[in-house]
This record gives sequence, C-alpha cells and structure tokens, in this order.
Amino acid sequence: MIKGFTTGVFDMFHVGHLRLLKNAKDNCDFLTVGVSSDDLVFNYKSKYPIISIEDRVEILSSIIYVDDVVVINDRDKKNQFLKYRYNRLFVGDDWKGSDIFNDLNLFLSKYDSEIFYFNYTKNISSSKLKSVLESIYEQE
Repeated sequence: MIKGFTTGVFDMFHVGHLRLLKNAKDNCDFLTVGVSSDDLVFNYKSKYPIISIEDRVEILSSIIYVDDVVVINDRDKKNQFLKYRYNRLFVGDDWKGSDIFNDLNLFLSKYDSEIFYFNYTKNISSSKLKSVLESIYEQE
C-alpha cells in the first residue's frame, strides 16, 4: 500500500486545494492530510486563519480523496515524516528547488520515500481571496 501525505493551511478552501488532494489521491492508496493549527499559522504568518481549525478539519474530512486528517503543530517536515511514515509527499511546485525541500528530498530518499510536485494553481489562493474580502469590507 502506498501512503501519501500532504500538508497545508487549507484556509478558505478553493479549487487549487481540491486539485492538490485529487492529484495526491490519484498517486497513492491512502492519503493523510495535515492541516496547520491556528497557532502554528499565527507563528509564521503573524495572523490567524479565517476558518477555524475545527472547521478546516471537518471540511477536509468530508472530501472523498482524503482518508485521514491530522492537525500539524510544527513545520518540521522531517519530524512529520517520522511520525506519519508516508511513501509519497505531495507538494505544490512553487516549493520545487527550495532549500527546505531539497534537504527534505535527501532525507526522504534514505527511507525510500519521495516528493511529488504538482502544478500550483495560478490566479487563485486563499491570500488573494482574503485580500478581495478585505477590500470589500473596507469599502463599506
């Protein structure tokens, strides 16, 4: 059985998120999705997600491509691997070539695990959606 893993904030769920999950599930038998906790997001973005962790977990759990959802409390990708022991990590290609993922790839290769990069969905992101909503509220 091929175990897959991906992580994200998944705030303001959109088609880019859905495509990532569908592509991931197409490339594994069991897909675990890690969703970043509210505090973790605040620690590295200095702002909280709009959608609560409980609601994001519920949304992800209801998607047919997702077999398991776990809450992620730190950004250490090596520790995540050691905890969840997946065969394939699924990531947007906007991370390809980054120091973090180049280093992680070397680490994972020791365990017969690999990183799959999927096309990042251009022209849509939770950050863009938040920006549009903020501009609407500022006009009121």
